[in-house]
Amino acid sequence: REKVAFDKRFGFDVRDEDLHPILLPHQRDIVKWAIAGGRRAIFAKFGLGKSIMQLEVLRQVLAREHTDMRIDNGRALIIAPLGVRGEFIRDGRELLGVEVRFIRRTEEITPGWSGIYVTNYESVRDRKLDVTLFDAVSLDEASVLRSFGSKTYQEFLGMFDSIPYRFVATATPSPNRHKELIHYAGFLGIMDTGQSLTQFFQRDSSKAGNLKLYPHKEREFWLWLNTWACFVQKPSDLGYSDEGYDLPSLAVDWDSVEVEIRSDQVDRDGQGVLVRAGAKSLIDTSREKRETIVPRVARMLSLVREHVENHGADDQIILWCDLNAEQDLIEKMLTAEGLSFSSVHGGLDDEEGERRLEAWRNRETFALIGKPVQLGQGMNLQQSNRAIYVGVTHKFNDTIQSVHRIQRFGQKRACSVTLIYAETESEVRDSLLTKWEEHDKLTDTMSDVIREFGLNPTAISAALTRAMGVERVEESGHGWTLALNDCVIETRDHM
Repeated sequence: REKVAFDKRFGFDVRDEDLHPILLPHQRDIVKWAIAGGRRAIFAKFGLGKSIMQLEVLRQVLAREHTDMRIDNGRALIIAPLGVRGEFIRDGRELLGVEVRFIRRTEEITPGWSGIYVTNYESVRDRKLDVTLFDAVSLDEASVLRSFGSKTYQEFLGMFDSIPYRFVATATPSPNRHKELIHYAGFLGIMDTGQSLTQFFQRDSSKAGNLKLYPHKEREFWLWLNTWACFVQKPSDLGYSDEGYDLPSLAVDWDSVEVEIRSDQVDRDGQGVLVRAGAKSLIDTSREKRETIVPRVARMLSLVREHVENHGADDQIILWCDLNAEQDLIEKMLTAEGLSFSSVHGGLDDEEGERRLEAWRNRETFALIGKPVQLGQGMNLQQSNRAIYVGVTHKFNDTIQSVHRIQRFGQKRACSVTLIYAETESEVRDSLLTKWEEHDKLTDTMSDVIREFGLNPTAISAALTRAMGVERVEESGHGWTLALNDCVIETRDHM
C-alpha cells in the first residue's frame, strides 16, 4: 500500500453551489478535483475551457474562508505565453466578473489588493517578478517552457517550491515526452524527479539521453499520471454530453515544393557534394530551411491567391513561419499583392504586438503572420479556418498547438491546413508525422484511463494495490524448474 500511495492531496473541498454558475458540468468537475488536490495538472483539449477553469480554481483558493488556512490579501498568479494575457483578462471580466491585472515586474504588484495577476513566462524567467509573493500559481500552456532550453526549464519549475497551491494547464502535455510529464510532477510536488525516473524508467541503449518505460511498469505509470493529471479530450470522457463539442473536420495537406538540389557544399573530408540529400541533422535542417525560403514562400503566395479568388479578401487567413527571413519575405509579397496583414514577431514590444493582434481580431487586416513558438499557444484564432505553414520543423508541440488555434471547440467551419516543405526536407516531414501519430495513440490511452476511473485518485490507488502482486509463471526443462512469484508466497504454497 505504501508503494502505491500516489493519492496526495494539498487542497480542500468545495461545494457545487459555491462554484460560479457559468461553469459547464465537465468544467465544474475538473475545478472541484483540482482544488481538492491543491496541486494538479489540467490537460484538457483545445476549447474545453482551460482559461475559465484556471480562473475559477484561483478565485476559489483566494476566497477560502477556513480560518486554519486563511489567506489574507492573498495573491494568485497565472503565467502565460506572450499574447495570451488578453484572453484571461477578457474571460475574467466578461465570464466570471473577476478583475485580472497584467504585470511584468514585482514593483507593479498593488499593495493590499487581493486578486489574480497574469504575467508572461519571460518576466519570471528573467526574475523580474518575485513569484514567492504569491499564494497560488497556475502555469498556462507550460509546454512553452521547452523553448527556453532544458536547463532553464528545470530551474524555472523549481522556483515555486514555497507556493502552497500550484497548477498546470495545457492541451498538449506530450505523453510521448515522458520527461516533460515528470518535470510537471516535480513542479507540483507530487514526486521528486529523480525518484520518478528511478521508479518507472530505464535507459534507452539505442539512443543517448532517451528514456524508456519499463514494460512491466507501463500501466502503473499511466495510472499514476491520472492521480494528479486529468487528460480530457471531450466532455463524454467524464460522462457528459458532447453536444456542442464536436470538433470540425481538419484537412491536412503536405505540400512538397521542388527546389534546386545541386550543391556547392563541401563535406568534412573536403569532398565536394554533388546533390543535397534529405535533411537529417539539425545543422542540415537549418541549412535547408535557409536555402529554400524563396520557393516555399512563393508557393505560399500562390495558395493565398487561390484563397482570395475562392473566398475573397474578407475571409481571413493565418500564415505560420519559423525564420525572420521568411516573415520578412511574406510581408513583402503580401504588400506587393495589396493584401493587408498583422505581422507579430519578437522584435516588437508587448503593446505593439497586442495592437497588431487586436487589429486582426477586429478584422481590420486579412492575414495574421507569426511564429508558432510565439503565437501558437493558448489563443483563440478560430475566426479563421485556413492556415498555411511556409515550412516544417521537428518541433511537434509548436505544430500541433498552432494547428489547434483554428481547429478547436467553438469553430463553426471545416478547417484546412497546408504544410509546405522542400523536397529535401522529407525526413523532417516524416519525423513530424511519426510524432503526431504517437501523440494521438498515447492521448487515447490516457482517455481510456479517465473513462475507466473518472476523477478518482483513490480508485486508481486501489487498482494499483491490487496489481502490485505477481501472476505466478512456472517453466521447466530437463533437470530444472523456474518459477516467477513472490518469494514468500512461493515458499509457503509451492516449495
